[in-house]
Amino acid sequence: MHFPVVQRILGMLLMLFSVSMLPPVLISLLYKDGSANAFINGFLVTLIAGLLIWLPVRKDKREMRLRDGFVVVAAFWVVLGSFGAAPLLFSTQPVMTITDAVFEAISGLTTTGATVLTGLDLLPPSVLYYRQQLQWLGGMGIIVLAVAILPMLGVGGMQLYRAETPGPVKDTKLTPRITETAKALWYIYLGLTIACAGAYWFAGMNIFDAVCHSFSTVAIGGFSTHDASMGYFSSTAIDMIAVLFMFLAGINFSLHFVSWRSNSIQHYISDPEFRAYSSILLGVLVFVLLYLIGEGQYGTLEETFTNGLFQVVSIATTTGFTTTEFSAWPGPLPVLLLFSSFIGGCAGSTGGGMKVMRCLLLYKQGVREVHRLVHPSAEVPVKLGRNPVPQRVVDSVWGFFAVYVVLFVLMMLALLATGIDQVTAFSAIAASLNNLGPGLGDVAGGFSDINGLAKWVCIAAMLLGRLEIFTLLVLVSPTFWRH
Repeated sequence: MHFPVVQRILGMLLMLFSVSMLPPVLISLLYKDGSANAFINGFLVTLIAGLLIWLPVRKDKREMRLRDGFVVVAAFWVVLGSFGAAPLLFSTQPVMTITDAVFEAISGLTTTGATVLTGLDLLPPSVLYYRQQLQWLGGMGIIVLAVAILPMLGVGGMQLYRAETPGPVKDTKLTPRITETAKALWYIYLGLTIACAGAYWFAGMNIFDAVCHSFSTVAIGGFSTHDASMGYFSSTAIDMIAVLFMFLAGINFSLHFVSWRSNSIQHYISDPEFRAYSSILLGVLVFVLLYLIGEGQYGTLEETFTNGLFQVVSIATTTGFTTTEFSAWPGPLPVLLLFSSFIGGCAGSTGGGMKVMRCLLLYKQGVREVHRLVHPSAEVPVKLGRNPVPQRVVDSVWGFFAVYVVLFVLMMLALLATGIDQVTAFSAIAASLNNLGPGLGDVAGGFSDINGLAKWVCIAAMLLGRLEIFTLLVLVSPTFWRH
């Protein structure tokens, strides 16, 4: 472990992150909302802290190793979340405690979308923009952005990429050079964001709302500039645009890249994870629509279809936008939608959850075990398409699932111990660990009413979910620290 190397990179990344606090200053000056000083102070504090961390070790040019990358990623998300809360603490509107400010910043950066704020329509535009920007930066991962920039500063990036990229298979590169891979991912991400913002604006949003909501849509974040979320606009066109881009953002970005480069959609059709992703969404949608129609939840078929489709895609991809109070839907629908968020988006997407790839492999492994009961001597490989999956990958998926369940239970018990009821505790951990945002019970409309200790447990769950558990847990392993 090279601690000076970790310190140097962490300092540079923190200085880089401080620049993200300057655009809200311009927004504040443009709208004259009086919040510019909060972001200037946040910028200075973050920049100076990064500089003080970097200066003592600036001459250490050793290459970063894999274990250094894990420390940088884990430390940076914790430190970034802490310093990302600085402008919210300096702000006079809203007035926030340290717990609430860190919760909001971590929720934004991890694209969870859980919020402790109310009265969003009355908040300064610069604060609203900053929340959306946090989600956009966190969506693809600030580390992946750094991978494209750090080589210019003399720091290799493959170690960071392997530690940060979501999904069970982390060594797949779209291009021969990791820097080019990171750039390709960001070009796609930026292109989708611009297209989404343009579509929102064309459909009737003002330019501010269009840009802000494009950030959280493509990031699969769920923050909004209005308390009513997407329901504020009462527009079927806007809802359908959101559905399209939430669906696209939930797909593995490498598929977007390969399809764009080959100018063909064949790669989508032939990809087993994409087919599973689409089938799951379609299956949940059909069940939800039939149940809503049977219960007469809405007056017209159009309203039923629009709300049903929007909420299924929003919750299943872990975006968390709402057009209606889905928590008040009849029968099993609220719990069904919450459980669909456990699957989440595809590996290599901005979605949360366990990822479709892992759930698909768990299903195929289960089918194989049933087959082995009938044919004990048969060698039956787990396949994705026509390709057998290495046993090490299958084992890692089972390991992830086991640790996921254990952590979920422990954190839920921790929330119950603070006095929170069972429905709220279950859904709060589900919404945090899956990076979903809205839950059921007392957190259906936000997390402002739960106690401070419960919020810190949810913060830990958000970080574990964003970094897919093992990136953080590896740091508490004795093996990791042995020479």
